[in-house]
Amino acid sequence: MNWLGNLGEKTLEKVARLRHLVAVVCAVLQVAVTARGWPRTVRNVLARQVLFTGYEAVRFVSVVAIMVGISVVVQAQVWLTRVGQSALLGPVLVTVVIRELAPLLANFIVIGRSGTAISTELGNMNVNGEVRVLDGLGLDPFTYLVLPRVMGVAISVFCLTIIFIVVSFISGYVFGLLAGIPSSAHPALFFNSVMRAIQPADVFNLLAKTWIPGLLTGTICCMEGLSVRTAVTEVPQAATRAVVQSITALFVFSALVSLLTYM
Repeated sequence: MNWLGNLGEKTLEKVARLRHLVAVVCAVLQVAVTARGWPRTVRNVLARQVLFTGYEAVRFVSVVAIMVGISVVVQAQVWLTRVGQSALLGPVLVTVVIRELAPLLANFIVIGRSGTAISTELGNMNVNGEVRVLDGLGLDPFTYLVLPRVMGVAISVFCLTIIFIVVSFISGYVFGLLAGIPSSAHPALFFNSVMRAIQPADVFNLLAKTWIPGLLTGTICCMEGLSVRTAVTEVPQAATRAVVQSITALFVFSALVSLLTYM
């Protein structure tokens, strides 16, 4: 029965980690809605986090969105036109791009670019004793280190997702127009078909798949970075765990949202 005991122990450990993660996210949101949680120093850290995670990733996100526009949007126009189902263009693009591709790819890019950076930075700060120094100076490490990074990641994921959607649709329309696809003959027809296909459930789906995974990613990366205690060699391990756990949380939560929203 040792395997059963090990299974139960691992399950309880996973549940405890999940409860801790949810508690930290709730604490971040609670502090974020209070004015005392945003002194000037914290606002400066938030601005730098948004600059690195969001603004500096716009170019790469736009390139990926252009590729998606060429490969997905143009192909949808071509095949739906061939089978005489141009009216389904809007629903298909909303289902593929807005519901799934845009939130997933934006989150992936943020996890890859900023998730490792956050966990590595905080891990090195903890090893070097900088976190204890902040505490000794009267700066709350949670407010100064965790809050702006988590909120910066969530804000960046949402903004990058919107940019991804806009760029992919525009690039898809432009390349469809250059290819002479009938559904791209007039921009009003193309974009109206997309806008008419957007339902309230799609708005909820987009908000849920950007803000909450962003909060989870920021929290997981901060937790893993601050879990490093003694050796610098633990930092890469913490960064790896942060990326793996963030990707797992992203897929699990996205699947749950899709099931609850559309099934």
